[in-house]
Amino acid sequence: QLQLVESGGALVQAGGSLRLSCTSSESAFSNYGIGWIHQAPGKEREEVSCISPSGGQMQTARSVKGRFTISRDNAKKTVYLQMNSLTLEDTGVYYCAVAQSIASHGGVFSCSGFDSWGQGTQVTVFS
Repeated sequence: QLQLVESGGALVQAGGSLRLSCTSSESAFSNYGIGWIHQAPGKEREEVSCISPSGGQMQTARSVKGRFTISRDNAKKTVYLQMNSLTLEDTGVYYCAVAQSIASHGGVFSCSGFDSWGQGTQVTVFS
């Protein structure tokens, strides 16, 4: 399985923006769907967004839709999460992980069965 490394987390004021990166050194990177998962303090991990191996299909949680955008550059073996209009509720650790299962039904793309988690990157939003 892939080894993934997240970066880009920071302390940011509410309303600000960050771009997170998830990078691998392995050539098989482009074969896998990759997801971003958020863990807020004291809460369960929650999928934020996921992208297909080619980058042509994405899934984004309703809570961040319109604010967060996932993308990937397979030549750089990197998946990005552009986070805009950050709120206090966006605080937490952001992990990227490999999606063991991806599906597309009726034009709706989804990911499940995440593993090969990175170590996470901390995002702290202050008012």
